[in-house]
Amino acid sequence: MSIPTDAGRFSLTGPLYTARLRLRAFVPGDVAFMLDVKSRPDVVRYLYEDVQDEAAVQALVGRRVTQTALKAPGDGLSTLVETRDGVPLGEAMLMWDDSPHRQGEIGYIIHPAHQGHGYAAEACEVLLRIGFLVVGLHRIVGRLEARNQASARVLEKLRMRPEAHLVENEWVKEEWQSEIVYALLDREWAALHR
Repeated sequence: MSIPTDAGRFSLTGPLYTARLRLRAFVPGDVAFMLDVKSRPDVVRYLYEDVQDEAAVQALVGRRVTQTALKAPGDGLSTLVETRDGVPLGEAMLMWDDSPHRQGEIGYIIHPAHQGHGYAAEACEVLLRIGFLVVGLHRIVGRLEARNQASARVLEKLRMRPEAHLVENEWVKEEWQSEIVYALLDREWAALHR
């Protein structure tokens, strides 16, 4: 895949393609699909938010529509992940940490009907490439609730390594939850792609 470079900055001006996927900018018409995703208890089980109604999803998609560029620390790139022929599968994002340490974070959600096919890892590989090669990040992390084994498998498939296990570090949804942080450095990613 060829990703345009511009002095460490990236703007999503058109879809990005992988062998099976198209990653594109969100549009207001994505509300129905995202409502189907975000209104499911099985999807939000390990997320900070509970199931969302249409108004909350409209606001979410409204924010996602604006997250199309990584031009400065604090920016985010949110993509709708779909098959090459346009079937929506989920979302994948890369956030550029606003610290001076060249850090980023990936995140992803795939609709349960499409999980288990490697779509999240395939989409996130594109975002890692952008983060390391185009933006010039030094370290990218993925965070997950410790019980979320499916998400852990995605990060392990990306060859990210578990770096921290924070035990009962957050009170979420009326319970103490633990967090696992996976990470990958720019030089580690480069070694994997020589």
